[in-house]
Amino acid sequence: MHHLDQAGQALAPPGPTAEAGHHSRPEHAAEAREAVRVFLDGLSPAVAARTAQHLLLLVSELVSNALRHAGAVSGLRLRATPGALTVEVRDPSPEHPTPRTPRLDGTTGGFGWPMIREIAQSLTVRTEPDGGKTVTAVLAR
Repeated sequence: MHHLDQAGQALAPPGPTAEAGHHSRPEHAAEAREAVRVFLDGLSPAVAARTAQHLLLLVSELVSNALRHAGAVSGLRLRATPGALTVEVRDPSPEHPTPRTPRLDGTTGGFGWPMIREIAQSLTVRTEPDGGKTVTAVLAR
């Protein structure tokens, strides 16, 4: 079930967490993907290969979108509970993502947000007091 909630409701049940990948300003998606690899390597039990691929794709798309549309990433947070993996990407723009028609003329754009919505079990966008926003995506573990 996909859920887009601007109020930022709680997404994962309380429980033990493992955190990694805090980057104040990743310069590119490759840096964020490396943080995901380190994070996944530290999880026990390990996640299924498909889940790991989905997490890498989510982080890559969310960070790429923040860099493209907001100009920067203010923070990247990865959390694991027994039942879920949570990604939070914060950027300085108050503008919430909006779906748009994918470009089929050889230029880029329009594919990322629909893909994120398809992969994530839950998705929220929360406006932050400083004027930025945090996009949170949850995957079943």
